[in-house]
Amino acid sequence: WQALAIYMILAANLSEQQALKQACPLCDASQFCNCSSMGLDFVPLGLTAKITVLNLAHNRINHIRSQDLQQAVNLRALLLQSNNISSIDEDSFWPLAKLELLDLSNNSLAHLSPMWFGHLFSLQHLHLQGNSYRDLGESSPFSSLRNLSSLHLGNSQFSMIRQGNFEGIDFLHKLWIDGSNLSQYEQGSLKSIKKINHMIINLRNSNIFSEIVRDILHSVAWLEVTEIKLPVERNSLVQNSTGPFRIQKLTFKEAFVTDETISRAIVLLKEITSLKELEAINCALEGRGEWKTKEIASSGPSFVETVTIIKAIIQNFHLFFDLEGMESQINNLKGLTIASSNVFMVPCKLARHFSSLLYLDFHDNLLANKRLDETICEGSWPSLQTLNLSQNSLKSLEQTARCTSRLPKLTNLDISQNNFGEIPDECQWPKSLKYLNLSSTQIPKVTKCIPEKLEVLDVSANNLKEFGLELPNLKELYLTKNQLKALPGATPIPNLVALSVRRNKLNSFSREEFEGAQVGSVHMSPMECHRSLVVSLICVLVFLLILLLVAVGYKYHVVWYVRMTWAWLQAKRKPKRAPPKDICYDAFVSYSENDSDWVENTMVRELEQACPPFRLCLHKRDFVPGKWIVDNIIDSIEKSHKTLFVLSEHFVRSEWCKYELDFSHFRLFDENNDAAILVLLEPIQSNAIPKRFCKLRKIMNTKTYLEWPAGEEQQQVFWENLKGALKS
Repeated sequence: WQALAIYMILAANLSEQQALKQACPLCDASQFCNCSSMGLDFVPLGLTAKITVLNLAHNRINHIRSQDLQQAVNLRALLLQSNNISSIDEDSFWPLAKLELLDLSNNSLAHLSPMWFGHLFSLQHLHLQGNSYRDLGESSPFSSLRNLSSLHLGNSQFSMIRQGNFEGIDFLHKLWIDGSNLSQYEQGSLKSIKKINHMIINLRNSNIFSEIVRDILHSVAWLEVTEIKLPVERNSLVQNSTGPFRIQKLTFKEAFVTDETISRAIVLLKEITSLKELEAINCALEGRGEWKTKEIASSGPSFVETVTIIKAIIQNFHLFFDLEGMESQINNLKGLTIASSNVFMVPCKLARHFSSLLYLDFHDNLLANKRLDETICEGSWPSLQTLNLSQNSLKSLEQTARCTSRLPKLTNLDISQNNFGEIPDECQWPKSLKYLNLSSTQIPKVTKCIPEKLEVLDVSANNLKEFGLELPNLKELYLTKNQLKALPGATPIPNLVALSVRRNKLNSFSREEFEGAQVGSVHMSPMECHRSLVVSLICVLVFLLILLLVAVGYKYHVVWYVRMTWAWLQAKRKPKRAPPKDICYDAFVSYSENDSDWVENTMVRELEQACPPFRLCLHKRDFVPGKWIVDNIIDSIEKSHKTLFVLSEHFVRSEWCKYELDFSHFRLFDENNDAAILVLLEPIQSNAIPKRFCKLRKIMNTKTYLEWPAGEEQQQVFWENLKGALKS
C-alpha cells in the first residue's frame, strides 16, 4: 500500500508538470513563466516554488481558485491583466508573501475584497484599473499593504471615494486614479496618505477637483490632472489649511479652460505658496487672452518659477491679446517653455519684464525673422542663458544672430531645424555664447560667421563638404550626416576632445589629419601611462584584502555576531513578553534535526498525550509557511510559556541549530533564565559548547538540567520531572 501511495503521488506530480508544459511551453523549468496570450481558461496546474515571475495576461481566465497558486510561494510578479476575471477566492493570494507586483487591470471585478491582499506583505505595485467596481467598499481594501509604492485604480464606472478607503497606506510613490465618472468624493478621503510623490487623476467633474486639492496640499508633491474642464472656483483652495504645503508641481493634460477660469485659477494658485512649476499639455483655451489682469495683479506676486505649455490649442490664435497688465506676474519666472503652440511673437514690453528668466524654449512654433526683432528687443530677457528657437520659420542666419546679440548673458543657443539655406561671411553674436546648434539648417558651408569662442558646435545634417574653421576653444564638434570627404585639421581646433563624423563620405585618413601635440610635450600621470598595470594591481590588492577579511571573519565568528546583533535589535523592538491571553503553547522545542526521531516520536507523544495534554510548538509543524524565519522564531518563543532545549552532540555540532538557536539563546537568556528548560539527550561537557554562548555555558554550570536515562523505570521519573518543569 505504501508503494502504491508513493506511485500515485509521483504520478500526480508528473501529470501536473506535463499539464503545465502543455498549457504553457515557455514555463518549463524556468523562473520566468510566460503564459500570456495562450487562450487559457484557468490558471495552469503544476506551478512550483521555482517560479518568480508568472505572466498570465491576455487570456480568458474568469476565476482564481484557492489552490491555483498554492505552491508558487516564491512569486515576485503576477500578471493577470486583460482576462475575464470576475471572482477571486478570498485566500487565493495568501501563499504569496513575497509578491511585489500584482496586475489585475482590465478584468471584470465588480468589487474589491480586503481579504485578497491581507497576506501580501511584500507587495509594492498594485494595478486594479479597468475593472467594473463602482467604489472601493465601505473600508480600505489596502490596510495590510504597508510596503505599497504604486497604486493604479478606477475605471469608467468608478463613481465614489469614501473616507477610510485609503487607510493603512502611509506613502506612495505613484497614485493613478481613473475618475472620469467620479461623482462623489467624501472630504478627507485622501488625507490618510501622508506622502505621495506623483498623483495622476483623470477627472471630468470640476467640483470635485477643488475638494481633492484641499486634501492633498500637505501630501502630494506632483499633481497631474487630465480631461478636466476647469471650473470658475470662488472659494479658496487653501481655506483653513496652513503651510508649509508639499505640492510643488501641477500638470494639466487635455484640459479645457476659458479666459474667465484661467484668470481665477491664477489668483487661487498663488495661495499655494509651495507651488513652483505649472505645466499644460494638449490643453484648449476658449478665449482671446482677455484675462482679468487687474484682479490678478492685485492678488500679489506669483511663486511659480517654471511654466511649460506644450501643444496649446487656441482658436483664432492670431487674435490673441498681448497680455498687457501681466508684467508683475512674470518677474520671478526662471524657466519658460511654450512649444508646438503657434507662437509667432512676444511683445517687447512684456519681454522686458522677464527679468529673472534663465531658460526659454520656443521650439516648434511660427517665429519668423520679421517678428524676432520685436520678440528679442533691446532690454528684453536680461538674464537669459539658454534659448531654444529650433523648428521655427527663421530664414536669415545674419538677422537671427544680430537679434540674439542683444542677450548679454546667453551661453546656449539652439536654432536647429530652421531653413537658413545660406550663411554670411560675418555675424554678430552674444559675446558670452559657448554652445551653438546649427544642425539641419541647410547651410552649404561654414564661415567666420561661426563665433570664434565657441566650446560646443553642432552642424550635423547639413550639406558641408569640408570644415576648415579655426576655433581654438572648441571642445566638442558634431559633423554627423554631412558630405565630408576628409577630417577637419587638428591644428585649428587644438582643444577638441569629442568629434562625431558618422554618416559622411570619408574613405581614408592621412597621417597629417591626426597630427597634434607631440607625446613628449604631454604630461601624463603614471595612471594614464600604465592604466592596465595599475588597475591589475588594484584588483589583486582588493582580492587579497577580501580574502583576509573572510579568513578573519571565519576565525573569530564575525558573521555569527552580526546575525546575533541583528536578532537582538529585532527583539528589542518587540514587547518583552506576550500578554497571558496570547500564550498559545506550553513550550517551544529547539532541537537538532538528527534528534528529530526521539523528539517527535517519543517526547511529543508522551507530553501531548498526557492528561492534561501539553501543547508543544515544533518548527516543522507549527511555523507559518512563507513567513520569514526570524519572525517565526520570535513569534513562537513569545507565544510559548517555556522554551525546551534538547541538547546533544548533534546539537552542538550543528552550530546550535544555526539561526534558530542563535536567536533563542540571545532572546531568552537576555530576559529570564527561568523560561529555559535544558534536556540532555546524551552526556555532553559544558566546555564542548562554543565560547560565544557564554550565558548558556554559565547556566549549564549553575542550573539543574534533566538528563534522559537509559532504564525504563528512571525514564518514568524523567517524564514526571519534565512535566513538573513545564507546569512551573
